[in-house]
Amino acid sequence: MSISSDEVNFLVYRYLQESGFSHSAFTFGIESHISQSNINGALVPPAALISIIQKGLQYVEAEVSINEDGTLFDGRPIESLSLIDAVMPDVVQTRQQAYRDKMAQQQAAASAPASTTGGTIAGNAKNGENTANGEENGAHALANNHADLMEVDGDVEIPQNKAMVLRGHESEVFICAWNPVSDLLASGSGDSTARIWNLSENSTSSSTQLVLRHCIREGGQDVPSNKDVTSLDWNSEGTLLATGSYDGFARIWTKDGNLASTLGQHKGPIFALKWNKKGNFILSAGVDKTTIIWDAHTGEAKQQFPFHSAPALDVDWQSNNTFASCSTDMCIHVCKLGQDRPIKTFQGHTNEVNAIKWDPTGNLLASCSDDMTLKIWSMKQDACVHDLQAHSKEIYTIKWSPTGPGTNNPSANLMLASASFDSTVRLWDVDRGICIHTLTKHQEPVYSVAFSPDGRHLASGSFDKCVHIWNTQTGALVHSYRGTGGIFEVCWNAAGDKVGASASDGSVCVLDLRK
Repeated sequence: MSISSDEVNFLVYRYLQESGFSHSAFTFGIESHISQSNINGALVPPAALISIIQKGLQYVEAEVSINEDGTLFDGRPIESLSLIDAVMPDVVQTRQQAYRDKMAQQQAAASAPASTTGGTIAGNAKNGENTANGEENGAHALANNHADLMEVDGDVEIPQNKAMVLRGHESEVFICAWNPVSDLLASGSGDSTARIWNLSENSTSSSTQLVLRHCIREGGQDVPSNKDVTSLDWNSEGTLLATGSYDGFARIWTKDGNLASTLGQHKGPIFALKWNKKGNFILSAGVDKTTIIWDAHTGEAKQQFPFHSAPALDVDWQSNNTFASCSTDMCIHVCKLGQDRPIKTFQGHTNEVNAIKWDPTGNLLASCSDDMTLKIWSMKQDACVHDLQAHSKEIYTIKWSPTGPGTNNPSANLMLASASFDSTVRLWDVDRGICIHTLTKHQEPVYSVAFSPDGRHLASGSFDKCVHIWNTQTGALVHSYRGTGGIFEVCWNAAGDKVGASASDGSVCVLDLRK
């Protein structure tokens, strides 16, 4: 038997990722030097740690139930163990002795006078029967209760013929994004590839895919990086796709899947990257505590901003040369190309800031944090404009609606959506600083929300494997789909008639919402 600390660390790291503990996974990955191991993560199946623990538990149960000579202990197996029971010292001897004591008591009861024996046996049988039925009924009641919680009106369920499942990735798919011009869906995975799926009506095959392999140079050869693709973003013209990877490189690809350039200046994994609207710059955020503006035409770094004191988690452009960044250091910096210090710093969160987004006009900045709050900031003041406290767990991400001034839907009210580990999505009226809808059908952490292009609908994706689509005016659930893996990301196509979703089991699904 051979077990290395690298192998154990990798399985723990993957378990943290798959369970949604992304920041814990990141910290553990850095401290245990996961990126320096030679393990090919693409070959390790999902839930590997749980699987091997279950096998170990079964071994201990077998140990408890079997004598040294290989015969079954006292003729039948001992009841199953919990994981904590199994790791206790002397569990085999303790359980076998407890079982012997129990059998001795039953034999003593059997040798009692006949009248007592009859009563005892009948009583035991009756109690046993009740207990068994009680457990079964209890489990059934629990299942029914869970079903009630999970129940979705049949009228809103998306039929299978309206859901296309795209398979090809060999590991969890963390991200997906539609091309803003055509029906091309990009996805990024833990298998060290991104893929571009052609879903247009005139595509020759329903599952045409381009595989964008993320490689690094070793010994003069290109070899797979074996690192997660963590982020991707299309330019506004839909001609180029940028990807960020755990290998520390950003890459630019053509929509035909050809590598155009590799951007290498970060000293660790990249967590986020964004094109500016003009399409001449790409912005990236890294574990190395820095953000970088890249010239998209030359692939050169225009400026590196070393202002955070901990890993940068998210970035968002305010204009073509000004952006905001957030970090595990609890700070938000607003920076401008050419300036050697932040033009504004917002402080007020008391834990990691997970995501930031400028509103459509670039006037207000929303931020969400592990401190369970959502804050709205303005460049006109230091303190937050609104401190929105309603979620009961960490807020993972936020999105502004494409409505109000400066959008294609100027007559509709501006809204903000927040997705939390408390299993809810909230819709906020930011002008008034109030929550207008709480969307509660999910049963697990919600990782992603996305507004339709007209702002009338919101898609949400959760680790409960469900994609829900809501009416933003009424808060009603209008469509629902249950996939085969936990949902990491949801996104709408430009026409607003398809929703893409990426999942933990390596699948990507496309929901066709046309009648």
